[in-house]
Amino acid sequence: MPLRTDIPVYRPDLYSASAIRDTYPHYAALRELGPVVWLSKHKVYALPRYAECKQVLLDDDTFVSSAGVGLNPVANRVGQGTTLFSDGEDHARRRSLLAHRLTPRALRTMKDTVDQQAAAVAADAVARRTVDAVELATALPMSVVPDLVGWPQQGREHLLRWAGATFDALGPLNCQAARTLPASLGMMRYARGVVRDRSALDGSMGHDLLRAADEGRIMPAECATMMIDYLAPSLDTTISAISSALYLFAVHPEQWRLLKADPDLVPKAVNEVVRHESPIRAFSRTAAHDTEVAGTPIPKGSRLLVLYGSANRDPLEWDDPDTFDIRRDAARQLGFGQGTHGCAGQGLARMETSAILRALVERVDRIEMTGQPEWALNNVIHRLERLPLELIPA
Repeated sequence: MPLRTDIPVYRPDLYSASAIRDTYPHYAALRELGPVVWLSKHKVYALPRYAECKQVLLDDDTFVSSAGVGLNPVANRVGQGTTLFSDGEDHARRRSLLAHRLTPRALRTMKDTVDQQAAAVAADAVARRTVDAVELATALPMSVVPDLVGWPQQGREHLLRWAGATFDALGPLNCQAARTLPASLGMMRYARGVVRDRSALDGSMGHDLLRAADEGRIMPAECATMMIDYLAPSLDTTISAISSALYLFAVHPEQWRLLKADPDLVPKAVNEVVRHESPIRAFSRTAAHDTEVAGTPIPKGSRLLVLYGSANRDPLEWDDPDTFDIRRDAARQLGFGQGTHGCAGQGLARMETSAILRALVERVDRIEMTGQPEWALNNVIHRLERLPLELIPA
């Protein structure tokens, strides 16, 4: 295939407030333009289609994360030392320190606890009948993740705001990133305090990291960044998935009836929710050397934007991609990433989302919206800010 030199250009801002709240028309326009599109506003090559996103995610020798996965130099400098911002041996070393916590075997030991907590959350929501989907979606991850990571009780009331700000910082340096920067820095200060005071809970991930630093396996400075590394994604992505599931089942009551008739569809439903409403909008990679993608030359040092949310709606990959169908085999969706940088916590996210859906399927006949959904303003996380629902008991 001859190399293309006429790269299509897209001028609208993908990170404007209106585009964040309604991104799908932008994704469709980008996919129409081609497999590689130059975003003139952000000086980055965007990958709006599935095949090219997957190619880049699986080739982490060519398309590296160590130069940062954000769209601004500040975040890409501050994030150094994290699993997310590393490659090769560095990435493998950091990931191995905590990987044992998130293996299928380790998660099985948590399953009963997660199921019990999900049942309690669902029972409380059904008893109240009118709920905010986001509040419901937040309850389970907030009861599981902070203990797993090892955050002390004091200061936990800020974790959600801090985690959201951490994602905001990975977009361009726009008003949204600037507005949330103090919260992002607040999380780093808190994490450093936990490491300094050695106040991570016994038996937690944070405790493992402190021990690794004591044994010289990581630098003490890495402890704080790695604790944030595992906390922020484990909260926001799961809250996004659960609240999006509630939204989609409210809008598509026939799909809820299908799930009630066959609860064994829950794993497929989770994949379809993550495909249809991808929790992460996009992360970037940097070309380690001159290369090409879909016949388009990519010079060394260029930044590429992997548009997960667009890839998961690509009609070249999916039949009727804008249709929500829990019978679809969406296991290959890219919402949790792919390859060595695939989300380390995706097993936990699936477990929590599945547990909530199973608990609600037992107790809820119908899910009905009682007001309009409000989408959160966040550069990177795609999730609802608020969604009033009524849960009609079974």
